[in-house]
Amino acid sequence: MTQAGVYGQRLGRPLHSRDAPSLITRSLRSAELAVTEARNDDPTADLSGSLPAEDAYLVSLKFRDYPDCECWERGRCVAKTDVRAGATYLYDLKRDPRYVIDKPFHSLFFYLPRSALDDISRQPGAPRIGELSYEPGVGHDDGVIRHIGASLQEGLRRPDETNQLFVDHMMLALTAHVAQTYGGLKSGAEPNRGGLAPWQVKRACDRLESDLTGKVALQQVAAELGLSVSHFSRAFRISTGLPPHQWLLRQRVKAAKQLMTVRDLPLSEIAMSAGFANQSHFTRVFSSMVGVSPGVWRREAQGGPDE
Repeated sequence: MTQAGVYGQRLGRPLHSRDAPSLITRSLRSAELAVTEARNDDPTADLSGSLPAEDAYLVSLKFRDYPDCECWERGRCVAKTDVRAGATYLYDLKRDPRYVIDKPFHSLFFYLPRSALDDISRQPGAPRIGELSYEPGVGHDDGVIRHIGASLQEGLRRPDETNQLFVDHMMLALTAHVAQTYGGLKSGAEPNRGGLAPWQVKRACDRLESDLTGKVALQQVAAELGLSVSHFSRAFRISTGLPPHQWLLRQRVKAAKQLMTVRDLPLSEIAMSAGFANQSHFTRVFSSMVGVSPGVWRREAQGGPDE
């Protein structure tokens, strides 16, 4: 399938970034969202390449200071400023954003197409979001973006251990935040504040539990219930007390406990059967949620071997 959005190597190459790992979600009806990590520790001074022109934005979280950053739009220099680690910067892909790469950099780039912002604004009485409010080269102290970025950076480092529900949830939250903070979308009084109907809870839980690896997308589950992704996520949390990706982690741990109780299997096999990427991933999640390692829990539960 041909990639359409500006993420992964389609973003990394113009930025002279050798590696550009990305996580992708299609949690909104008409939009493909993605986050890409780009860095270059030993750049050769040059202007970055042109990115494909789209009705879309890049929201960038900087991990490294970049003094005297020369920013370009539409073929001319529009700003020269000190970029600070931890700050958030916006780029409009319709304006051919570029900058002079003459120092090491390390950043996350969130790809947000116009269709994603339009989907977020589809609520009763909400106007269509216009252009996002920003100035070239001006950074923002945005704690929400920092938190989401740090969470997704872990996923970029361990893609095999990152379930799709988590990526969907974080990118949906980021899009809503950008729409409200930089697009003027009013959160207002949300309709349908209650949870899901009992039959909806059962169907959603059965659907999520049918694939403990977490490859079922939020959009799929929400569509089966006839709900938007944002409504489903909010209502599911009200009904179960947890967002879908955390609920699924609980089910993985529950399945692993059942396997450790009734069968004498190696922990590596239990990890795979319960939907974890590997034994290390299983041990990390289980220990965090239960307070002891799987081996210790099994030994205490039935006196089995501590592997």
